[in-house]
Amino acid sequence: MELAVFVLVLALSGLVIGGLARLAVPGPDPMSLWRTIALGLAGSFVGGLLARLLGLEAGGGILFALLGAVLLLVLYRRLVQKRGITGPAPP
Repeated sequence: MELAVFVLVLALSGLVIGGLARLAVPGPDPMSLWRTIALGLAGSFVGGLLARLLGLEAGGGILFALLGAVLLLVLYRRLVQKRGITGPAPP
C-alpha cells in the first residue's frame, strides 16, 4: 500500500512540475501525459543536482525542480526537435 501511494505522489508531482514547465515555455508542445510526468520527474532530478552544486543542503524544492524542467524542455526543443524555443524550425 505504501508503494502505491509513493508512486501516485511521485506521478502527481511530476505532472505538476512538467505542466508548469510547459506553461512557462511559450509555443506549441504536443506532449502526452506520460511525457509530461517524465519531464517533471527529470526536471526535479536536474534541479536537485543544480541545487547541490550551488551548495544548498536541503535541496532546491519546487523552484529548482521547475527550473530543471524548463531547462530540459528548452534543450529538448533545440536538440531533438531542432526548432526554436517558441515556434517551428526556420525553413
